[in-house]
Order: sequence, then C-alpha cells, then structure tokens
Amino acid sequence: MNFLEFAVWGAYLTCMGNYLVSAGLGDKISWFYAIQGIVSIFMPTLMGIVADKYIQPQRLLGLCHLIAGAFMISCWWMGEQAGFGNELPNKSLFIALYTLSVAFFMPTIALTNTAAFAILKKNGMDTVKDFPPIRVLGTVGFIATMWFVNCAFIDDSGFGFTLGENAYKFQYTYMQFFVSGILSLVLFAYCYTLPECKLEKKEGKVSLVESLGLNAFKLFKRRQMALFFIFSALLGMCLQVTNGFAGPFITHFKGIPEFADTFAANNATLLTSISQISEALCILMIPFFLKRFGIKIVMLMSLFAWVFRFGFFGVGNPAMPGVIFFILSCIVYGVAFDFFNVSGGIFVDQECEPSIKASAQGLFMMMTNGLGATIGTLAAGEIVNSYCHLENGFLVGDWETCWFIFASFALVVGIAFAIVFKPEKKPITNVEH
Repeated sequence: MNFLEFAVWGAYLTCMGNYLVSAGLGDKISWFYAIQGIVSIFMPTLMGIVADKYIQPQRLLGLCHLIAGAFMISCWWMGEQAGFGNELPNKSLFIALYTLSVAFFMPTIALTNTAAFAILKKNGMDTVKDFPPIRVLGTVGFIATMWFVNCAFIDDSGFGFTLGENAYKFQYTYMQFFVSGILSLVLFAYCYTLPECKLEKKEGKVSLVESLGLNAFKLFKRRQMALFFIFSALLGMCLQVTNGFAGPFITHFKGIPEFADTFAANNATLLTSISQISEALCILMIPFFLKRFGIKIVMLMSLFAWVFRFGFFGVGNPAMPGVIFFILSCIVYGVAFDFFNVSGGIFVDQECEPSIKASAQGLFMMMTNGLGATIGTLAAGEIVNSYCHLENGFLVGDWETCWFIFASFALVVGIAFAIVFKPEKKPITNVEH
C-alpha cells in the first residue's frame, strides 16, 4: 500500500515542471505546487472526519484514489490531444483537472497511515517498531517511478526504453500523468483487498471544534509551541521549492552547448532521486541524533541543511566538477527534510496532552505542508519569474541569484530559530533505535 501510495506521487512531483514549460505553463509552475499546499489546509481534515465516522479508512483511501486517478488521466488526455511541444489549448481546464486530482490525492497520505496503524494494531504488532520499515517502502515506490519516468520514452510507435530520433522521455511529457493515474487506479483496486478497519464509535458528544481539530490552536497560548509552529510555517516555505524548480533548472542546461550532452542535464529526474534515497536513509538516523543532541540541535541541522540544499544548486552545473555540487545538494536534502518533519512530529507528540495529539499533528502538517508550503512556493515562483524566462523550450536566466535568495532566506530563519527558540530542558524519551 505504501509503495503504491508514494509511487503515484513520484511519477510527476519532481518532473512536472519540465512538462509545464513545454505546455506553455512555465510561469505557473509555482501555482501547480502551491495547489498541493492549499488543498492540504482543509481536505485531509474533511476526509479524516469521513474516515472516522462514515467510511472505513481503507475503503475511503481507495475511493479517493479512484477520483484522483480519473482526473489525473484526464490531464494526460488533454496533453495527448495537444501533442508534445505544443501549448495546451485550454490551460484553465487543465489546471482545474489537476487541482481536483490533487485535492483527492493529498488526504490519502494521512489515510494510508490511518489504515496501516489500524491493521498493525489489529494483528497485535508494535506500530513504533513495525511501521517505519513499511513507510520506507513508500520512499522506495517514489524513487521507482522517478526512475521509470526518467528512463521510459514515447514516440509515434509507442513507448520503450531505447531513445529514438523522435522519442521523448516521460519526464518531459504528459505521460508522467498517465503513469500516476494508472497507479492510482491500481491502488484503488488493491485497497479493497486490505483487511477491514472497523469504525470506532466515540462515546459522548464531540463538538464541531474538536471534529475539525481546531482545539489544537490553544497550543499557541504556550510561547514555546507558538514559536515552534511559526518556524514550522517558515521552514515549510522551503519544502516545495526544489520539487518545483530543480527539474526545469537542471534541464535548462540542455540549451547551453557546453552542457547539452551531459548526463545530469538529460537525466534531471534520475539525478534528483538521490534526494529521496538520502531521505530514506536519514529517517534511520533521527533516533540517534535526537538522543545525542536534543530537539533544538536536530531542527537546526535541518534548517542549515536547507541553506546548503539551495546553495549547492547555485554554484553547481551538470559537468565535472560542478555536478558534484548537484549531488551534494541531493544528499543534504535527507537531513533538510527529515530532521525537521520527523523530529518535529516527535516533538509535538511529546509536548501535547493525549486528547489533542492527533489534532496537534494535523496543525503541524497544516503549518508546514499547507500554509508554509503554499506561501513559499508562490514566493519562489515570483522570484524565478523575475530572474528567468522561457526561451527555446527552456526556462533560462539568472538561476544562480534565485538559489542564493532561497539559501539566504533559510539562513536567516535558521539564525532566528537558534536565538529565540528555547525548548524545555528535558530528555527525549520513547524514541526507538
């Protein structure tokens, strides 16, 4: 289930920008990624209420993927009708179909966790011990489809893995949406083979505020938690920047003669998959670092890793030795992403009373992947559009300045966090090795 869940996302998340450039939507890349943040503010909560009260989570997971997959295949069909290299005739409809697909996909990330925890507990298993290896398979699925769309091509005769004269890799075409949509439909069918996750009737009346998870906002009364959530939003502004722009940035070197034939310029999706490999490995490192250094230092490692993530892109290029900086950027991504997201989740769990733990986690995700990611992606889009422009099918311009602006922002946030955030001095407990 986890493998397929993240394989659906990996098919397009890191390479969608390449197709949008060719489809005449290069100046809207930031909006396509911001949409994910916007729907994450409310759709996971709404689907969570449905899963709690009306439809078993594994079945709702399947239904969401059926709808998301259908809309994603509709995006593919629009691209197919326009043809590769041609602008979409109805860009508004394409954006609407994509928005609806994402709106039903984003809640499935939480629903897979809900279903997994329920099934593991039903079978007497330890979620802390047994879930992480399952979740890592999600990252494996994400990487697998990244590699597939990077290597597979399409031409007039069909698709395969040997590039012909008139063939185009999936990472540059609408075929990435086809792969994602088909995998969603496969997961829809698979969900109906999963064990039953019975609905639990909650005793007593639950207020609307509690149902929507709004009671977690009382955490803002505590200075420590208020600062944590504010910085969560600020860090969240970094999350989707490289997902949206790393692909078009690396690919634009194909338009520069001295870099046109380099492996990195022609395999941007494969190169950036190193980021996900690093992410999978860094998950396993978090317990050690939390025990050894504490929550504040671990979060600072994440914030300053974002400085290097952006900075290495700014100084690198696809040829040797510049490509080494691209690889280093991908390696530090694991620290940048995991050390705040995962350790932040642990911090929230330890700081909150049991009655609002789930709501607090939802608030944490809303601040990072919802509010922060939306604002950050749109701001990044304005910066890129100011310094770069579409030319001969590539997004070209002063990319170096863009990356250094992003790195400077992360640096300022990191320094501010180091100065003002002062967690209570108590040991991190219940962290499994």
